[in-house]
Amino acid sequence: MTQSIRSIIPVLARAGFHYLDNAAMAQTPGLVVEAVASHDRTARANIRRGVHEMARRADAAYDAARQSVAAFLSAQADEVVFTGGCTLALNLAAAALAEGLGPGDRVVVSAAEHHSNLLPWLMLAKRKGFAVAVLPVGPDGRLDLADLSMIDGRCKVVAVTHASNVTGAVSDIPRLAEAAHGAGAVLVVDGAQMVPHGPVDPRALGADLYAFAGHKAYGPTGVGVLWGRKEILADLPPVTWGGGMVAALDDDGIEFLEAPHRFEAGTPPVAQAVGLAAALDWMGRLDWAEIRAEEMELTARLLAGLAEIPGVRVVGPTDLAARVPVVSFTVAGCHPHDLSHVLAERGVAVRGGAHCARRLMTALGLDEGCVRASLAPYNDRSDIDALLAGLAEAIQVLG
Repeated sequence: MTQSIRSIIPVLARAGFHYLDNAAMAQTPGLVVEAVASHDRTARANIRRGVHEMARRADAAYDAARQSVAAFLSAQADEVVFTGGCTLALNLAAAALAEGLGPGDRVVVSAAEHHSNLLPWLMLAKRKGFAVAVLPVGPDGRLDLADLSMIDGRCKVVAVTHASNVTGAVSDIPRLAEAAHGAGAVLVVDGAQMVPHGPVDPRALGADLYAFAGHKAYGPTGVGVLWGRKEILADLPPVTWGGGMVAALDDDGIEFLEAPHRFEAGTPPVAQAVGLAAALDWMGRLDWAEIRAEEMELTARLLAGLAEIPGVRVVGPTDLAARVPVVSFTVAGCHPHDLSHVLAERGVAVRGGAHCARRLMTALGLDEGCVRASLAPYNDRSDIDALLAGLAEAIQVLG
């Protein structure tokens, strides 16, 4: 399976290149590149505003893209909102939900959150006066759900990651959904790191709002998705205003379109949505049971190799339970940026730093951050072996 997938990723044809930075941006199959190019060659027009042939093609392509996303999420098309990325999707969710919050209310986040699912709540709390409470993580970076008492009657929103972009740990979303809904709260889930590893059913998980990014799911940059339960979207106000989201406007006020259109003011990322649809349609045809088995085999190989290198500390779980193939680590006496640089010189692409998760870095005592290797279905043993060999060399160089 890996080699057949690898063969359709153009950039991976380079000899001696080992791409392990997929948690930041996944590589794109040629069919996605062609889908975007074909759209721009034959249907480059604005949507909702034209009756000419190109406009009709653009409308059809955009509507079809929404259907593809819905199918991938086992959802309905009118539950899919296109945004400019996962960050914008999470900001949209936070801003819309915060309209109904104020002093006395509480939003619960976790210490494992990417800044995209943390900073909006912190900034809105200052403006609106509600409180933000933080679910802790254990020494292995997994969410500590032993005490959920902060998810009580005051709690109006729980916002958590589905899978950590640092540790790879998968959160127990059904348990958090039960707690949130028992308290009458809305559950917002950041799915940016989960969606690249196979189709997700947010409704079955218990999520109320679920966000992900196109560029991490083998699609184009500049597009993301906010999925929401119909009843939730129906009650949320729009937070950006412009063309394409107004049903009526007069001296008596404004009538907004129904969801999802009320949340898509202006010209949406049409070509990017078409590309994302091509990526998700392609993902939907893959054998994810086989892929997950291969990903876990490579993860185990990486973890075993790291365990044999003196001075290495794995950041996060050291087993294969409830995780995606994201493995972070530190090396005693070596700065993560220096390690990443030396590895890059040897053709191994990883990422070093705080990974937009400074609260987690603090919780785990990682002032300088860590190095992250993140796998995708096109990675193979040669990538893992190149990383481990390069790391051994990097330690010698930096030591």
